[in-house]
Amino acid sequence: MRAVVQRVTQARVEVDGAVTGEIGPGLLVLLGVAKPDTPADAEFLAEKIAGLRIFSDGAGKMNLSLLDTGGAMLAVSQFTLYGDCRKGRRPSFDHAAPADQARALYEHFIEAVRRTGVRVETGVFQAHMSVSLVNDGPVTLIVESPSPSQSAG
Repeated sequence: MRAVVQRVTQARVEVDGAVTGEIGPGLLVLLGVAKPDTPADAEFLAEKIAGLRIFSDGAGKMNLSLLDTGGAMLAVSQFTLYGDCRKGRRPSFDHAAPADQARALYEHFIEAVRRTGVRVETGVFQAHMSVSLVNDGPVTLIVESPSPSQSAG
């Protein structure tokens, strides 16, 4: 699994003009699932991201996690994170998981994050979404699970 993690002061996702998820300070997580990914990958990423120390402490150092700050997460499915652009001009999505597998692992990730105590808002799986955010810092990281999916693109 692959995630683009952005520290935000606010973020929201809309589908057909209706807000489906909205947070204040916290993390926007764009989540992609690859064919070899498993529930263990979702668990790994959930714990890793919830515990990332990327929020400032009193001294201004990135030393606090989402768990420490009480912030929220907006999780948005993003199959295009497995787009392979190395050949030609049209991305190949051969490494992206099929929809049923991707949905199950996306939902597993969300539930695993919620078990840590973090409030999670979401987009709508397979919908055309409008995502808006105010990136804080800016801080943007790419986090991957240790599965073979890392080399899949």
